[in-house]
This record gives sequence, C-alpha cells and structure tokens, in this order.
Amino acid sequence: MTDASRAGCHGDPELVAAECAGPVDLEIDVGLLVTHAPGTDPGRLQSFAAQAAEDAVDELSSATDVTWRFYLEDPAQLSDHDRRRPSEFLDRATHRMVEGPYDVVVVVTDVPLVSSRERFVPGLSSPLSRVAVVSTRNLQSAPRGEPLRSLDDEAVRWNAATLLVHLVGHVLGARHRDADGGVMEPFAFAPNRRDVPPIDADVEARLHRIAGEIPATEAHPRGPLSRLAFHARSAVGNPGQIWQALGNSRAPLLPLSLPKLSTAAVTPTLVIVFSAESWDVGFHMSNVTAALFAVASILVAAVYLLFSQNLSFPRKRHRVVTEHTALVNVTVFFVLVLAMLGLFGLVWGIILVIELVVFPPNLMSNWPSLEDPAVDLVDLVRTSAFISTIGVLSGALAGGLESRTIVSHLTLFPDRP
Repeated sequence: MTDASRAGCHGDPELVAAECAGPVDLEIDVGLLVTHAPGTDPGRLQSFAAQAAEDAVDELSSATDVTWRFYLEDPAQLSDHDRRRPSEFLDRATHRMVEGPYDVVVVVTDVPLVSSRERFVPGLSSPLSRVAVVSTRNLQSAPRGEPLRSLDDEAVRWNAATLLVHLVGHVLGARHRDADGGVMEPFAFAPNRRDVPPIDADVEARLHRIAGEIPATEAHPRGPLSRLAFHARSAVGNPGQIWQALGNSRAPLLPLSLPKLSTAAVTPTLVIVFSAESWDVGFHMSNVTAALFAVASILVAAVYLLFSQNLSFPRKRHRVVTEHTALVNVTVFFVLVLAMLGLFGLVWGIILVIELVVFPPNLMSNWPSLEDPAVDLVDLVRTSAFISTIGVLSGALAGGLESRTIVSHLTLFPDRP
C-alpha cells in the first residue's frame, strides 16, 4: 500500500501501528496491548509489537480482502516477572476491547507464557474471546549455551510476524494445516525465517468468508434485564462457537484442579451420610423431587460462583457490550454449570461407595423410621444424590475457586499455538 493511501486510512498516526486497505468496504480494528514486566522498557516492546503488526498486516489484508488496522494501546505494567497463562490477560484485553472498541485484541508481553498443560509456548489465541497473546520470552530463547536473542534480531522479527498471522488465523477460525509450508502450519521458531509464509488457498477462502462476520454487534444495555437479554440473543445466534469451546474445556474435570472447592464439598457430606435425618429425607422424597433439587443446586452454585468470583468479562462495567464478550460470559457460565455437575458426580460417587461398601447390608432395612424395610439400589442412589446436592452447595459457598483464571483458561484457550 502506498504512503498516500496509508495516510488516508487513519486519523491519528501516533495510535495506528499498521494498516492495509482491502477492496471490500469492511474494516477490522485490532488493539495492540503491551503488558511488560517491571524494569522492561515499554517503548521498546511497543516498537516490537508495531513492527510485527506492520509485517503481518499485508498478508492478513490480502487473505481476507478487508481493511485491517492495528491500534497501539498504552502499555500496562505487570506486578512481577512470573510466568502467566493467557487467561490472566483476559481482563485487561476485554476491558480495552470494549473501550476501543476493537474486533480483536493482541497482547504482547515479555513474561513467559504457559499453556493449560504447563508447557511454555510462544503464543496462544482464543477464537471465542478474539484475544491472542504473544510472548517475546519464548521467541528470544536460544539453544543452550547461547545468549538470548535480541528483539532486533531478524529471526525474532519475522517469527513474531508469522506467529501473529498464525494466531489471528485461529481467531478467524482457521485450523492447523500440517506440513503444508503455509502460515497455518503448527508454529515452530525458524532461525532462517525472513518473511511471513503464505496463507493456504483453502484457508484463505475460509478467512475471506469469515472476515465479514468479525466486526462485532454492540449493545448499550440499560439495566440487568437488558444485559441478560443481549447475552441470550448472542448465545442463540452463535451456538456453534459455544459448543466448540465447551467441548474443548474439560469443564467436568475442573473440580479435580480445585482442591479447596472439592474439600469443601466432600467434608460435610461425610458427616451427613451418617446422619439419620438425611436418610429419612432421602428415602421419603420422590425421584422427581431429588432430580429437581439436584438441578436447582447445580444452577444456584454456578450462578453464585459467577457473581461472587466476578468471572464475567470485562470486570469493570461498561455501557457498551460486544457480542463476543457476551459469548465469553455465556460460555464461562456453562463451564461453571458443567464444573458443578462434575463436582456433583464426584461427591455422589464417594457417598454411593460408602453406602454400598462401608454400611452393613442390613443396616438400612432395620432403620426405625422406614415404613417399608426393603431398601433397594434406587433408594441408595436417590439418597446419595440428595446428600451430594448439599455438598455442591457447601462447596460453592464455602470453598469457592482458588483461581478464577482456571475457568477462563480451560474454556477459551487451546494448549498449543
């Protein structure tokens, strides 16, 4: 793109890091957010991010035929140099996304980035939240015995641009293309790289089709009910994205990663299971009542965790709500529901084993309050389910979540770039 056409595409040249116009009258605005460790020169990291955007923007524009514009946001300083998961940047990213407003946000940081499997990665992206995170620490790493690469190194520059296009491709829904030599091949640092690999023709056709859907629908809700209605409409209009995120989330296994939550759920049930009153209630309630109580308890626990842990995005209230931010919130809620369902299954299994193995076989049949001395497996299952619902509620109320970033990470980000 010529300098003349570039000058006509933006208003404030200090804010626009890179742009390239496409033949289609459509624009995708990308926010570049630099988050740096203490002691790092933010200006140098911003220059690096702007250069990566400049190297990547032409390939993105030619693949989608729309105008791409990267805006450089004010840098944000982190509290320390510790490694981070990409979900830990979601709060800042969604806040800037709504303020922009932006269609995509790319976070560039100099702290180590780890995946859900605790592997160090150069970057990860979330198609649902439309947030990508790039870590320069991984890009600057060198073989053992050699010094770290500089940000000015040509290999670092072009690998960063390639990674940026690769992650944005994932945001647009493109998948890995194994061993095709294109930019959507699983990313690996190439010391001899001096340009951005081309986008495969099939991937380009998909990006061209989806690019028109990227500019997000916005709403200006005037109260909780209006906000809830917008979230519901966004979910109904995009069920595929939510189901895909839930399928990759492993949400029912979340309680296994939260020992405080699981302990708070299991501990009281170990006392209640030996209580005569709980057996009286469990044996005399109907199967329908037990099922409805379990469903209500799981939903109440999920809603409580959502609001008590402030898990909705962005955490600061804004007058503007974008569609993809609403989808993130809906997905996080369903992850909590599945997590509470997994917690219910965990507690239910423990209580049922106690009933079947620990309790003497004829103990329940001799219970004084039973009108019918016959105790079958259905009675045991129903009673253990009733006790488990109490455990789910106590776990949510007393245990909570040790780390609210775990939920969003398992929901939104894959485990490899």
